[in-house]
Amino acid sequence: MKIDMLGVQAFVALADALSFHRAAATLSISQTALSRRLQNLESFLGVRLVERTTRSVALTRLGENFLPQARRLLTDLAAALTEIRETGKAQRGDVTLACVPTVGVQYLPRIIQAYSARHPNNRIKVLDHASSGVEQAVLTREAEFGINVAGQHHADLLSLPLLHDRFVLICRDDHPLAGRKRLGWRQLGRHPLILPGVGSSNRPVLDRALGDASLGLNAFYEVQRSSTAVGLVAQGVAAAVVPSLALQDGAYPKLRVVALTDPPVTRTFVLLTRAGASMSPAAAALYALIAGEAARGTGARGRGG
Repeated sequence: MKIDMLGVQAFVALADALSFHRAAATLSISQTALSRRLQNLESFLGVRLVERTTRSVALTRLGENFLPQARRLLTDLAAALTEIRETGKAQRGDVTLACVPTVGVQYLPRIIQAYSARHPNNRIKVLDHASSGVEQAVLTREAEFGINVAGQHHADLLSLPLLHDRFVLICRDDHPLAGRKRLGWRQLGRHPLILPGVGSSNRPVLDRALGDASLGLNAFYEVQRSSTAVGLVAQGVAAAVVPSLALQDGAYPKLRVVALTDPPVTRTFVLLTRAGASMSPAAAALYALIAGEAARGTGARGRGG
């Protein structure tokens, strides 16, 4: 059914003004155009809404009953149009992104704060998954884009380099290695270590970079998430090899960070999007903010020398 919103608008304006001249001026149209709109609405409804004489304008009983509904129609339409317009300007909207958990420790909070300052009405949903889960969330449109570890990705995904993150050794201040500023990988051999497990996205990065040197590491404990490793180190279980971004500044004052060298091992994070996908304005604004920081080289970097 076609709704005659121009006729409804003309009717409400006339009901408020009770004058064709004043109502037409309110809508910035001629009195003839106003009269035509009202006639079209009455013809569509099959009833008279307004009684006209040469001296006065009054609503019929049906017109009086219809007036509250007509006002609601116009109010709802105005609200819907405002919402769409604000969404188009990225002033309002929801954003869902997927990321590996490490990104949410140091990097993402600063990004979200900057985004929220610009778009305070936008809500953000973060899906913190393992690397494979991030890729799947973007592919299935559960997330509009993702932040993942660089590597081989599905052919339908596009990647944009974002930031680099260096692997470091973390240990408690009472650990034998706590006083060192940097260490070669082979110097870790006799110390029990917490290392990324086989299912972790960090494990392939270390294996490729270290080659045979990784065989000499004393992998006494294995974990899937760096946050678990940090917690174990904080309780004195052992030292751990983790990405630098896994340790939140100031969160564990008793932990020490030691740079790992010979060779330094770095992983790269990328922004993942579906090829040909059209993001919502709110998501596109967040993506542009992240990509802009990457282009300026202001992304977080791994610690250590």
